[in-house]
Amino acid sequence: MKLFLLELLVIFSSVCMAQPAVIKLDNRSIPKAIKYTGHIINAVRWTDSLGDNIVLTTETGETKSKSIPDDDYRDAALYAYHYMVQGDSLKLTWKVYDFTKDCPVDIRANFIANTFAITDLNKDGKAEVWLMYRTVCHGDVSPSNMKIIMYEDNKKFAIRGSNRVEVSGTESVGGQYSFDEAFKKAPEVFRHYATQLWKKNMIETWK
Repeated sequence: MKLFLLELLVIFSSVCMAQPAVIKLDNRSIPKAIKYTGHIINAVRWTDSLGDNIVLTTETGETKSKSIPDDDYRDAALYAYHYMVQGDSLKLTWKVYDFTKDCPVDIRANFIANTFAITDLNKDGKAEVWLMYRTVCHGDVSPSNMKIIMYEDNKKFAIRGSNRVEVSGTESVGGQYSFDEAFKKAPEVFRHYATQLWKKNMIETWK
């Protein structure tokens, strides 16, 4: 019995160690040297085999169009920043930027709630950073562009497609997606996680 409990403890400990211990940051704990655009959606810090990591995700919300001098036209953008902390200095190792521009109707460029995650699914000691968001400019009931972007170290993995809009009890449009080449060649555990994340957040209802 004791041996069995010891084995369970070892298994439980190894699973816990495989997942980075993520610390949420507030405005006071974000290093002053970090510059960003928009307002913060997520700010986290963790340590893995690569070192001391910080990730911020931000959104601008709706802003006046920079290229069309008309109050009806608006822009919206989102960003993600990954920094390595190296002693007293910071190094920006990757950045995500996406946007919708010059939109006179409904506009969107936002991260999907509760999809941001830091994992180590393949247990190699290097964390994966998961981002999922929608962008669109439309004045009708139609799908939004939807993406999952994942980084492990400096390597980018992407799924691109659209969400599914249920326009009635029997009719829906959209929902298609495709893996990029990096995801196709990635460990199966990455694709499984990404597929489940997509399916969980794919449907948007208009009634």
